[in-house]
Amino acid sequence: MKKLLSLLVISSSFFATQALAKEKYFVVERENNSLAIIEDGLTKRHMNNMHNMNHGIVKFKDDDAYLISRDGYVVKFNPKTEKKESEYKTSKSAIGFVIGKNFVAVANYDDKSVDILDRNLKPLQKIKTSSRNVGIKTYKDKLIFAQMDNDKVSIYKDENYGTKKPPHFVLEKEFKVGQMPFDAMIQGNTYIVGFFLTKGFGVIDLDKMKYKLIKVTGEGDKPVLKVPHFGFWSLSKDKTFIPAVGNNAVMVYDKDFNFLKNIKTQGLPVFTSLSPNQKYLAVTFSGKDFPYIQIIDTNTLKVLKTFKFKGKVLHIRWSKERPELYVSVNGANEVDVIDTNTWKMQREIYQVKKPSGIFLYQYD
Repeated sequence: MKKLLSLLVISSSFFATQALAKEKYFVVERENNSLAIIEDGLTKRHMNNMHNMNHGIVKFKDDDAYLISRDGYVVKFNPKTEKKESEYKTSKSAIGFVIGKNFVAVANYDDKSVDILDRNLKPLQKIKTSSRNVGIKTYKDKLIFAQMDNDKVSIYKDENYGTKKPPHFVLEKEFKVGQMPFDAMIQGNTYIVGFFLTKGFGVIDLDKMKYKLIKVTGEGDKPVLKVPHFGFWSLSKDKTFIPAVGNNAVMVYDKDFNFLKNIKTQGLPVFTSLSPNQKYLAVTFSGKDFPYIQIIDTNTLKVLKTFKFKGKVLHIRWSKERPELYVSVNGANEVDVIDTNTWKMQREIYQVKKPSGIFLYQYD
């Protein structure tokens, strides 16, 4: 009987661990041209020779992983086996990419084009634009991107959409937009693009094909000066959180971009990230406050907790399976983990060289 109970306890413990073991973190080692792989709270392995990872980005689709390097390489690898499967150099400098059902589209800075590849990274089409290209997104049969030097947003349509033929994109519509578009995000049928030189952002209804400029204002109806990088924004069900460039605050708006409140912060906020349940917002900073992050309660709109780390913080990532927040501490060569139940430091993960972006892969 005792033996049986022992076996049951061991089995229960094993299956509980297995049930939770659904996450793998790929961490960009920005000065080492590599990825560190974290599982179960430990650095287990490294993927080397991944090209210039200064602004490396990893995305997942189905059972595939794709990485884009600063020097224009796209790499496909298996996120389970961590084996590189193929790679293709689209340009001297690439800034973003998007994965469709049967294609990968890459927005190039330098050679001023957009490359369409199949899912195995075989080239299908090159769209030349005479501009640096940014903010690339997909919606139904459409590919949308902004032309930074031409003040345009281009919408291309896949004329082979829904067939077994490889994709082929043709221009459907272009909008003249604000000056120097820099980044974009998509929410439902709405493409939102930000500008360096226009105070506001552009919104395109992709169903009605209509464009409008929205001017964001803060307290006293003053125009907001911001770097239009939407990777820094966070959108909950009923609020939008925007880091205030040049001000120690996170600005809060309702869904229609009516100003609600400025939340005073430790320093100049750079990056905001909502927890999976949208109850909390984590904020990183620049300058002398690089080593800090703050946690904001999205209901009370007050700072709940402040953490200081051993070096500058470049990125954060919430676990979707566990009450944990992963923090990329670039200056200390480690990834730290915060317990989000107790808001206490849980562990420090070593053997990570100059970490920046943290990308979460979930598996069964």
